[in-house]
Amino acid sequence: MTGPGAAGSGERLQKVLAAAGVAGRRGVEEMVRQGRVRVNGRPARIGQRIERDVDVVEVDGTAISLRGDLVYYLLNKPRGVVTTASDPHGRPTVLDGLPAEPRVYPVGRLDMDSEGLLLLTNDGDLAQRVMHPSGGCEKEYLAAVEGRIDRAALSALRRGVELPDSVTAPARVSSPQRGMLRIVLTEGRNRQVRRMCAAVGLTVTRLVRTRIGPLRDARLAPGQWRELTTAELRSLEAAASAEAPAG
Repeated sequence: MTGPGAAGSGERLQKVLAAAGVAGRRGVEEMVRQGRVRVNGRPARIGQRIERDVDVVEVDGTAISLRGDLVYYLLNKPRGVVTTASDPHGRPTVLDGLPAEPRVYPVGRLDMDSEGLLLLTNDGDLAQRVMHPSGGCEKEYLAAVEGRIDRAALSALRRGVELPDSVTAPARVSSPQRGMLRIVLTEGRNRQVRRMCAAVGLTVTRLVRTRIGPLRDARLAPGQWRELTTAELRSLEAAASAEAPAG
């Protein structure tokens, strides 16, 4: 890595962070003066130069994505679409309708019969942090279910239920209306919500992911997608850098 303040190499820190949407150049300078910016673990300096693809820059403890070729899309996945880059059976995939370049990949999965928000990006580092339970990035679901939602079922779902591969982590679970569950997870196993519900005698008839960390968009119609705003990206990076909540 380049040493902080390496002369004659890279781009000025203020310019790079301004382009990343952190703040204007003067705002970045003030953040540097306040000690809120670090480069490779050390306090940044006004006029410091960095290499986008090499140096690690943090603002308020959150790593900032600096590469200029990174894109971030939010898709409202409809039922019947598979969460994969291609499908040998010719079924529609989550990449249909998205720009061909740069190539992006789904962050996590929604099974073919599930709906809702899905993040797609070519930022592998952020994708890993969003998916991994240690990042503490919550995913919220609404599930329509058949069966009796009683206190015992809710208590078991909150504590964690035993599945063939292990016990699920504690979750936040409520029943906002009859036949409906709201479930908030920080892990993302294969068909986890459906399997958790089945373990307590409930059958999921419809499953919709309504939130990924701070990302929500009730106005995004099924099949529609859009790019994340700079503010959304910054808040997602912060959410995916947090310590996982204690169980």
